[in-house]
Amino acid sequence: MLEQYIPLFLVIGFAIVLATVLVALSKLLGPQRPTAEKLTTYESGVQPIGSAHERVSVKYYLVAMFFIIFDLEVIFVYPWAVEFKRLIHEIGIVALYSMLVFLFVFEIGFLYAYKKGGFKWD
Repeated sequence: MLEQYIPLFLVIGFAIVLATVLVALSKLLGPQRPTAEKLTTYESGVQPIGSAHERVSVKYYLVAMFFIIFDLEVIFVYPWAVEFKRLIHEIGIVALYSMLVFLFVFEIGFLYAYKKGGFKWD
């Protein structure tokens, strides 16, 4: 059984070794000429103001939540929609009901973010 995974382990091992060698070579052979200008913090061409430990707005987390919800919906709903006819023939109407329950749970997440003001972009 494990013999089937040997090529996969070889590829993963080769990728890790290659990445390590390339990073080490760039560190050893690359130019090392740090200047005061190169060592300063760069944020979109603007000098950073304040501390890096400031609190982040809740809106940031709401946008992240929207991204996760949309991403998960696409990941699960698209393959389901592609295989919908086969699923209906194999397991019947349960396939439709299970996806409706899944979408309902995700809509609860949307409603939560909406109530918290996630759609207000001011």
